[in-house]
Amino acid sequence: MWRRKLLSLLSNDLLRRFRPASISGLPLRFYSKLHSSPLCIRDETSRPCGGARCDFLESLQFISSRSYSSHPVENSATRCWNCDYLARSSPFLVCETCRSVQPVDDSVDYFNIFGLEKNYEIDGNNLEGKYKDWQKKLHPDLVHTKSEREKDYAAEQSARVIDAYRTLGDMLARAIYVLKLEGVNIDEEETVSEPELLTEILEIREAVEEAADAQALKQIQSQMEDKLRHWSKSFADAIRCRKLGDAVISVRRMKYYARVKEEIFKRL
Repeated sequence: MWRRKLLSLLSNDLLRRFRPASISGLPLRFYSKLHSSPLCIRDETSRPCGGARCDFLESLQFISSRSYSSHPVENSATRCWNCDYLARSSPFLVCETCRSVQPVDDSVDYFNIFGLEKNYEIDGNNLEGKYKDWQKKLHPDLVHTKSEREKDYAAEQSARVIDAYRTLGDMLARAIYVLKLEGVNIDEEETVSEPELLTEILEIREAVEEAADAQALKQIQSQMEDKLRHWSKSFADAIRCRKLGDAVISVRRMKYYARVKEEIFKRL
């Protein structure tokens, strides 16, 4: 009995320290259940408490094993350079109070700029709409009466939003960016090393060179678009399954098909 009372007191003290707001990634329902459930201790008879097969010590071990440092705290405070407004939402590109354009924050990734989850597969309509909204707030022409400081901020923010829009709007550029966020950098100048891919690319280039007219070129272009969509799906599947090696292979394929498309576009 005395052991149960002692552990109960310890549990209440520990649970007060592990508040939901300080536990990154820990579901609130887990905390609530842990806090409200009776203390369950398996003794020699391994009897569950209250019919629940939860072990308090295991629960604490689960909490302490979580790697909080690997997950940045969301809604970190940022102050406006102009009015000192304290913003807790991200991205903080424009002050909600004085409407001043803020300096570029490199820690904000392209997905965050458009309010998108960090997934390769995105909704193009949401991307387009958010891009237009940002341009209405950030375009340098809209701050021509502001200070030179804010004009510089607007030019930098607008350029970054444009780059983010172009990157996320292109399946190949988006794939390369997703890998970059995963710590994998793709060499843009890398040459073909796979014999099968090299043979295929050479045959495609030969077909482009021998194309009799624009219709023949457009047909090859359509084939490249099909191949890009196929390998784009393969990349999405690989990223979803955390198979970064397969994802890199998919990007390599996409790169060469995209180059063929560019060559055809120049000839049309």
